[in-house]
Amino acid sequence: MKNRSLISINDYSKEEYLHILDIAEDFEKNPHQKILENHVIATLFFEPSTRTRLSFESAISQLGGKIIGFTDASSSSVSKGETLMDTIKTVANYSDLIVMRHPLDGSARWASEVSNVPIINAGDGANQHPTQCLLDMYSIRKTQGTLENIHIAFVGDLKYGRTVHSLVIALTQFNATFHLVSPEELKLPSVIKKYIKDAGLKYHQYTNMEAIMNKIDILYMTRIQRERFADPMEYERVKNSYILKNKMLENSKPTMRVLHPLPRVNEIEETVDKNPKAYYFQQARNGVYVREALLASILGLK
Repeated sequence: MKNRSLISINDYSKEEYLHILDIAEDFEKNPHQKILENHVIATLFFEPSTRTRLSFESAISQLGGKIIGFTDASSSSVSKGETLMDTIKTVANYSDLIVMRHPLDGSARWASEVSNVPIINAGDGANQHPTQCLLDMYSIRKTQGTLENIHIAFVGDLKYGRTVHSLVIALTQFNATFHLVSPEELKLPSVIKKYIKDAGLKYHQYTNMEAIMNKIDILYMTRIQRERFADPMEYERVKNSYILKNKMLENSKPTMRVLHPLPRVNEIEETVDKNPKAYYFQQARNGVYVREALLASILGLK
């Protein structure tokens, strides 16, 4: 994986996913390994981020690397009209690797084509979020002991949810069964369902979340993303479609775990946080170890 960008979860094979997760396990045991002391990593966030940006910066800092970049495009030369190509080509002169989040689908792929250093896609519009996918896979394997043959439910915004898109694609390589819960307006796009069909796997679609609780190993909740809606009225119609409450978990499997890429709004009640099946804050912590593993692998240090 040395010097290879990660733009889509399709860029890596099943064996490479597992290799990254194995390295992440090592970093979880010892996250402070000063292997990036001679490296500069650029973090370019053209769109707001808390967990992704800070977990990348934590990973870089714990590995001894230097961080440059911006957290708001208005503070960069983009505000003066500079093109994405010019920004990337310039920043590539100052860094060994670029981590980028951008609101436009396909922007990360374009950046990788003009950059002479590797690009890690930290989310491009409603397209993909491959590093979140890897930490989700790490969290699933950690809680279930395997990635194979799991039943997973995705709930909420399956149309615009880039974390869902990436994770569905990845899990088609592990014989998963997919339970898709959403309003009609926010169903999983056909282009993503095609990955499931092409793998010969099963998916089931629902509008009622409670119907699947006793069937699943992982409940993957998502936020209805106001920023992805062109029509505010459409958002208002669906924003409170699914709210997870403690009582709804009573008949679920003892080993079932609740994941969420965060941030949440009101789709998981705060009382659920104390339930032993709630795993979303540990999931966020796992992001540091997985991103350490990615940085080390792409830079040829592990």
